[in-house]
Amino acid sequence: MTEIVYTVSGQVAYVTLNRPEALNAITPPQRDRLITLLGETSADPSVRAVVLTGTGRGFCAGADLRGGGSSGERVAGDVARVIRLGAQRLIAAVLDCEKPVIAAVNGTAAGLGAHLALACDLVLAAESARFIEVFVRRGLVPDGGGAYLLPRLIGPQRAKELMFFGDAVSATDAERLGLVNRVVPDEELEKTARDWAERLATGPTRALALTKQLVNASLDSDRTTAFAAEAAAQEINMTTEDAREGVASFVERRSPEYRGR
Repeated sequence: MTEIVYTVSGQVAYVTLNRPEALNAITPPQRDRLITLLGETSADPSVRAVVLTGTGRGFCAGADLRGGGSSGERVAGDVARVIRLGAQRLIAAVLDCEKPVIAAVNGTAAGLGAHLALACDLVLAAESARFIEVFVRRGLVPDGGGAYLLPRLIGPQRAKELMFFGDAVSATDAERLGLVNRVVPDEELEKTARDWAERLATGPTRALALTKQLVNASLDSDRTTAFAAEAAAQEINMTTEDAREGVASFVERRSPEYRGR
């Protein structure tokens, strides 16, 4: 069985976690494959949007802890290295992907699985979805950028509430908190994700990439730095074919036809 299914349709890449018997818990080989795929879609001009989802009852139950790490003696620095090169590298691959990434959360998103969804640019959740900061239940500190992502999405107090208690958050509550963009009936999740992705795939791809970069960087920037980055992004974007098409279509009073160039 292919543990990650990758298909491209209509300039949209679909990346599907496919270990339903394990609620799509991520093994190290799967993680590395996801990182590779996100890098490839980022560089592929024929791909202009990405949908990330899972099969079965779970979006992703987090890292697969049953694989068993090294049974040898642990050396200081080993854990930090594993986190840095593993979970953090995966989340960075989503944040740094130059195409808009939509999470279609079809069920449980726990631990690293929750952070994988929340790192995406847009998050759609089925009514059956739930998000769990499961780390505290295992006596662990959040990884995969959780303490970076959550406060930026919902503020420090709410983030600490979720991380301190580890309670499951329903799709409805996740939408109310601002963790997800929209909740849809389970049977409409796939279609809604496809519709959103296809709409993004007809947009000005480079402008979207630069916008994503600006928004993500702004959360760590002062005003002077953010304004300078905005001006530089505008300078870069005005060299693209899509920017010229956008201006021309406005002048000519017609709908633009963006080609992602």
